[in-house]
This record gives sequence, C-alpha cells and structure tokens, in this order.
Amino acid sequence: MRNGYFRFVDNISSSFARIMAAAVDRYLFVAAIDFGTTYSGYAFSSKDAFEEDPLKISTNSWNSGSDLSYKAPTALLLTPKKEFKSFGYTAETDYTQMAEDGADLSKHYYFHRFKMLLHNNKNLGKKTKITDETGKSFPAFDVFVHSIRYLKDHVFHAIKNSFTDLLEKDMKYVLTVPAIWNDNAKQFMREAAAEAGIKGTQLMIALEPEAASIYCQTLPSETVYNRTFLKAANSGSTYMVVDLGGGTADITVHQRQGDRTLKELLPATGGALGGKSVDDEFWRFLGQVVGEKNLALMKKESMEDYIDLSRQFETKKREITVEGERNVLFTLPVTLLDIIKRDKQRQTIEKAIQISPFSHTVELKRKKLSINVGQFRGLFSKTINGILSHMETILYKHKFKHIQHILMVGGFSECLLLQSAIRKRLNQKVIVVPDEAGLAVLKGAVLFGHTPRAISCRVARYSYGTQSWPTFNPNVHPEKKRVVINGVSRCKDVFFKFIEANQELVPGHRESQVFQPLNLTENFLECTVYASPLVDPMFTDEDDCIVLGVLRIPLNPKRKKNLKIEETLIFGETELAVQARDIETEEIYETQFNLLKDGT
Repeated sequence: MRNGYFRFVDNISSSFARIMAAAVDRYLFVAAIDFGTTYSGYAFSSKDAFEEDPLKISTNSWNSGSDLSYKAPTALLLTPKKEFKSFGYTAETDYTQMAEDGADLSKHYYFHRFKMLLHNNKNLGKKTKITDETGKSFPAFDVFVHSIRYLKDHVFHAIKNSFTDLLEKDMKYVLTVPAIWNDNAKQFMREAAAEAGIKGTQLMIALEPEAASIYCQTLPSETVYNRTFLKAANSGSTYMVVDLGGGTADITVHQRQGDRTLKELLPATGGALGGKSVDDEFWRFLGQVVGEKNLALMKKESMEDYIDLSRQFETKKREITVEGERNVLFTLPVTLLDIIKRDKQRQTIEKAIQISPFSHTVELKRKKLSINVGQFRGLFSKTINGILSHMETILYKHKFKHIQHILMVGGFSECLLLQSAIRKRLNQKVIVVPDEAGLAVLKGAVLFGHTPRAISCRVARYSYGTQSWPTFNPNVHPEKKRVVINGVSRCKDVFFKFIEANQELVPGHRESQVFQPLNLTENFLECTVYASPLVDPMFTDEDDCIVLGVLRIPLNPKRKKNLKIEETLIFGETELAVQARDIETEEIYETQFNLLKDGT
C-alpha cells in the first residue's frame, strides 16, 4: 500500500440510497436475466405494470422442439471464426443437425453449463480460459459476453415488438448471481455485461436468494403452506431461504421488517450442491457401467448422442419420486454400443454390465439400460445430504433454533425426491415450495429492479481492510514481523479492519480513509484491499486472507505535494462500490477497483 498516513472516518452519512432509488425511476422497463448453470431465461415488466400489479411480469417461452419452456439450456455454439451462431435449445439443435448432416464440427465451439467456472475461482480474470465440450480452449470472458449479449438482445426485441418506440436508454437490466459468489465473480459478470452492451448505469446485480425471497412476499394465499408462510413473514418471524439452482445451493436467513423490507440475518452459505452435482453423479455412475473412456469417446465422436443422453437424464431426474418402484430406463445411443464393441475388455453392453460394480442393480431390458430405482435414487444422496448438512448447521445455532418456516426456491427445489428428504429430516419445520419455484429468482429479480431498497440490511460475509504498519509492540506482534522504518520499529502486514465478518450493514454504508502519496513521482495512488472470513484477522498474509483487489486513483500532477485523498468503500449493496475525492477541492476522482487477476 503506497500511502504516507491515513485516518479513519467512521460512518460518513450518504444519500447513496436515495440516488439508487431514483436511478430506477428513469427507466420504463426492468428486464431480469437469470443466467443459470443449467438453464437461462429472462423476465420483464414495465414501471406502469409494476405499479398496477407487481406480479404482472412477462416471461419468454423457449421452444425445445417437443414443448415450450420458460427457460432455455445454458448452451452456446460459436462458428470456427469464433463468432456467435446460436444459444439455448437452438444451439443444441444446430449442433445435432450439423452432426447428422455430416458437417465438420472439429472447429466449432460448443459450450454447455459453463457458469460454474466462476464459483470460488480465486484466479478469475479476463484471460481465464475455458474448454468447450470437445476440449478446445477459449477465453471464458468471451463466452459469457456472447451469452449475455444474446439474452439482452432477445429481451429488448421482445419488448420492442409491442412498444415500437422503445430505446435502449429506457431499459434497466438486472443480472442474477449466487449470493455465495465472491466479489471478483460479480465484477467478472458486470464487465462481461458491459462488453455485451449493457451500460453500467443501467445494470443491477441481484443476489439469487434475495430475489426469490422478495418474490415470495407476494405469493398468493391460495394454499395452506403459502398462507402460513405469509402470516409468519408479516409478523416479523425469521425464515430460512434455500435457493437450489442448477449449480449452487444458496442458504440464508431473512426477516421481514415493519416497513415491508427484508433484513438478512445470516450471510449466505452453501456450495456446489445444485442439480448439476446430481448430473455429475450420473455420468460417474454410467462411466463405471460402460467405461469412462468409452463415454469420453462417444462425446468426442458423436456430441449429438451425448446431448440426447443428457436430455434423457434431465427428464428422468424430474420424474423420480420416493414412492415409485419401477426401474429407470435409458435408450443407449448406437454410437456408444459400437464403441463398446471395440473395447477388448467389455466387447458387449451385456458384458460391460456384468463386470461393472452394478451388475446386481443394472440390466439390459428390451434393448434399454434398466437401472434399479433404488440405485437411481442413490445418485441424489450425496447432494441431498450436503444440502441438509448446511441447513442443519444453521438451524442448530442457538439464534436460529426457533425458525419454523423454510422457503425452497430455484429449479432444483422442484425435485420431489429432494423435497421429501428435507420434509422427512426436518419434520418439525414448515417447508414451503411456491408454484413455479424455478421462476422465483427470475421474477424476484424484476421486482428488485423496481424496488432496489427491498433489502434493508445485509450481513458481511468477510472482514475487509487494508495493510498497515503500526508501531511495533513486542507484547502483541511476533518478532518476525518487526521492520525498522526511518529509525522506528514497526510491525508489517497488519490487517487494518474497517468492516468485520458478520457485521450488519445497511445499503450504502460507507467507510473512509485519507491517504497521502509518499512518492511524488508516481501518477497513481494505489491501495490494496484485503478480505478474510475471520472476525479479527491479525495479518494480511494469513492463509485465510486474500487480496480482494487494488484501488487505483490517478493523481493530479499539479497537486501532488499536499494532496490528500479520501478513499471510500461502500458496503451493504449486492456489490462493493468505491469512491475517491480530493479533501481540499472536493473533486471526485475516476476510481478503478480491479478485483480480477491476470493484470486485467
């Protein structure tokens, strides 16, 4: 950190909340884009429609070929020139059709379910690479840009078809992200959205469980579960929000306030426990039956068969229940059967089953792979137990033992096997799964775009601070941290904390420090910001402590000598914001806060 000294300024008042609320008023439509791991989609409503009926929200219907769906697969197809070709069901169909027509697909790029790249990726940057389904490397940033641009253009033209005078400046976009994502992943998404054509002033980031919780405040009271939940929420009772999507599980605790806003009582916890984790178990299981190398070869030689098998599993995954006793049947692609014939160890699918660890639970029946229903249910066990473990860890805490209502949202929460397991284990709780739980995040994000102050308080997931060099205290500081600067013994790498983990933060909460550049020849003032999950981190080089980002401020060459810059970090929003100003002139500086790696 290049600074001469700093002073701590506590809780500077701000009109930040009013600015944010007023910003939305300039827009005629709010469009939310739910860019999911497995499926993606959008929803929108006009400001007039929202004021008339908040739930007057429009969604798109995507054509899968056999029926219509409110979301499309998160699949992207690029040409050999790395240009956009198609997205969603169309990308899957185009790829399959080209394969059937005998086209050379070796130079095309096909990406599927790639959002999880951003989960807990500490080295995420614009240069981060991703491999497509055939193993070819490609910049991840460009994949996200293409996908977001497609969804953004699609929703804009869908609205413009009915409102021909619509302009881009009339739009407010909301992009959903998991609450457990780190700040660098959020910035990655924001910058990808900017590259896709969404101006920063027209974009809001919504945390998925928050959006779903906002939506569920407006549930119709037609069912007993909905009525009891709304009654509890209206009375100020706390409730758990379990957002289960395709990639992640986001679990938090909310409380409705007297002004109808929501207060977060627990920072989101969870992990990679979405529907995709069940998919991964299926492919591991199938690999043990037919051979992992054979599966990989099928994917390489016949991606269309891989897509078809994936669709079969997705259907079976949605249909499975606790009560059913019939085996689960899969039609195996001819390509896979031919590959097995070339396998000297297996030779036939019958022999492959016989020598596999599942010879007693898998058989070939009417030329279809028949899996014992108990074996198939077992594919869900690891994921379900992981979700329950996170939930119980929270519910066993003294301050949350009284929670009675659990709100389950997200596409994976519609899984009946999962619902049954949670109701059985937590049989003293009221489990609420709203109709169209898979759209709760999407529609809630639209509501959040209209009411950005719907969340009145959040809880910090980390302690935030900078590096400081206080006078060395032998009773506190380890000897290895002692350094001598200008004849004074100081302790290096001390974590100077200005926000601590689990601290309650209202939106727009500001923490400021004043810096003065030491080296007058430099054109920038830089300050490194650190984050730690610990409440009281001691040093910035501890294992749990990470470099969150570097605050970079261009200096006025005419005023370097006595220049004092107040750097302000703004907390309590869905994203970390920064601001810098000249103490003497009140000039606001253009501030860069880079959270991404690779020097970008």
